[in-house]
Amino acid sequence: MRLIRYLFLVLLAICLVVVATANLDPVSVTLLPGELATYSGVQFTAEVPLYVVGFGGMLLGLLIGFFWEWLRESKHRTDASRRRREAARMQRELDRLQAEKRRNDGHDDVLALIEKGSSTR
Repeated sequence: MRLIRYLFLVLLAICLVVVATANLDPVSVTLLPGELATYSGVQFTAEVPLYVVGFGGMLLGLLIGFFWEWLRESKHRTDASRRRREAARMQRELDRLQAEKRRNDGHDDVLALIEKGSSTR
């Protein structure tokens, strides 16, 4: 399975390099549309190869998707954290009760009361 994964990654890298070399022509990337740029006073333009625009768009999409998923799953992380704290609290309570039972050397309070009640008759 590891070999298949490495083979897939090598083929993907080759495809990306081929796409990048086929799209080396420079393009002009502008931050804001013309009217908005003159109105806001921010006018940024860069000349970059076309593959940088494509790969940058894919990378930006991935980052936005990861962030969106992290936000969406926050309620599940909160719930899991709450359950871990509750389980730890219950484990401490169980340990305390087991230690108390060992301290009583197997004497059960309920049985002691029953024995006491039957011995008075």
